[in-house]
Amino acid sequence: MPAPGSSVKSDQRRRVVLDAAVACFARKGYYGTTTSEIAERAGISQPYIYRLFASKEALFAGAVRHVSELLSDALTGAGAGTDEAGPPRQAEGVMRAIRSAYSTLIQDRDVMRFLMQASCAADEPLVAEAVRTCYARQVELVSELLNHDDAAVRHWFGAGMLENVTLTLGLADVDEPWARTLSGQRSRSDSGNFAHQVSP
Repeated sequence: MPAPGSSVKSDQRRRVVLDAAVACFARKGYYGTTTSEIAERAGISQPYIYRLFASKEALFAGAVRHVSELLSDALTGAGAGTDEAGPPRQAEGVMRAIRSAYSTLIQDRDVMRFLMQASCAADEPLVAEAVRTCYARQVELVSELLNHDDAAVRHWFGAGMLENVTLTLGLADVDEPWARTLSGQRSRSDSGNFAHQVSP
C-alpha cells in the first residue's frame, strides 16, 4: 500500500515532467528532443521518466493531453460568464471572450510552439491520437460556447492558427505591409500621423 501522500507527490512529479517536456519539445520538436534533456530540465534522472511514461512517444502524447487540459480550462473559464438562467450571450461577445482566453494562454510561447510541434509529430500513432483527441475536445467546447454554429467554430480555429503564426514570427514588431496584413497592426508611421491628427 502506498505511503500517505505518495500519490500526491507522484502527481506533482508527473506535472513537473510534463511541464519540462512541453518546454523542451516546444523548442526542438519531437524528433530533436531527448528524454535526457527533459529529465535535466525537470531535475530528475532519465530512468525516472520511464517509470512515469513507457516511451518518449508516450511522454509526448502525455504532454499533448496536458496542454489540452490547459486549453480546456481556459475556454471553460472564458465561457463561465454564460448565465444559463438568463438570455444566451451574443456570439460576438462569446467569441471575444474565448479569443482573449486563448491569446492569454499562448503568450506562454512554450504552449503555443508545442501545439505547432504536436501537429508536426502526428506521424507517430500515439501522438496523432492525442492530437486528434485534443482537437475533438476543443471543437466540442467551442461549438457549445458558440451555439453549435459550425461556421463560427471554423472561424475561431482559423483565427487561432493565424494568431499562432503572428506570435511565432513576432509580426507585431515587423513594420512591413505583409506583416501588418497578417497581424492586424497599423503602420507605425500611420499610427503617428493618426495620433498627430487627433491630438488637440
